[in-house]
Amino acid sequence: MIELRTPAELDGLRVAGRFVADVLDELLTTVDVGVNLLDLDRVAARMIAERGAVSCYVDYHPSFGNSPFGKNLCTSVNDAALHGLPHDSVLQDGDLVSMDFAASVDGWVADSAVTVQVGTKDPEDQRLIDTVERALAAGIAQAAPGNKLGDVSHAIGAVAHEGGYDVNLQFGGHGVGRTMHGEPHVPNDGRPGRGLKLRPGLVVAIEPWLMQGTDELYQDDDGWTLKSVDGSRAAHVEHTVAVTAAGPEILTLRRAQRAD
Repeated sequence: MIELRTPAELDGLRVAGRFVADVLDELLTTVDVGVNLLDLDRVAARMIAERGAVSCYVDYHPSFGNSPFGKNLCTSVNDAALHGLPHDSVLQDGDLVSMDFAASVDGWVADSAVTVQVGTKDPEDQRLIDTVERALAAGIAQAAPGNKLGDVSHAIGAVAHEGGYDVNLQFGGHGVGRTMHGEPHVPNDGRPGRGLKLRPGLVVAIEPWLMQGTDELYQDDDGWTLKSVDGSRAAHVEHTVAVTAAGPEILTLRRAQRAD
């Protein structure tokens, strides 16, 4: 069921969005060469506990996961595209890592992700990151009243294809509210003018992700991490966005992205 949020409910989602953004800001100051993925997860766990929030991941066990996720943060490194399960591994110079985080604050959920290079920068990795970030911005710009869901999807896909990347449609954006995943599904490619008409109060996580050489995935032996079939690198970005009468409002803006 697709739910439209009241102004009071949007206030609750804004609080959750700011917390999720704050956690990612802290993670961005922590991630570096020599940092263990488990240490990144501990940062998220500490901030959740300090805020009295609830992890959306620890007990998460959908049909595509072999067991409950058991960690507070997704850390997808290099050829890992999505659902990277943190493990005892130290980041190396030149690694490409995405951090995906969702939490519930006072019963309201927000979800966001960012991808960064660690240490020495690679131009092709940066081009990949720039493309997914442009795709995210393009999708968000279409999340306005009166547009269709297909307009959001088409905008994302158009940027990806222009960059020379193929788009996987198995996983995409989703509704957000009282739970992390709800209706509607937001594909990362589509036809403009088709699908659900966007109305004020709709809240969705928009999340483009791309792999450099393929659009096909396989599941790692850990039962969670999804990797590119050809070993090429991946990037994933995400914001929780509310459709309002004034246009799209990003609820998970990080410090560097907001005016205050």
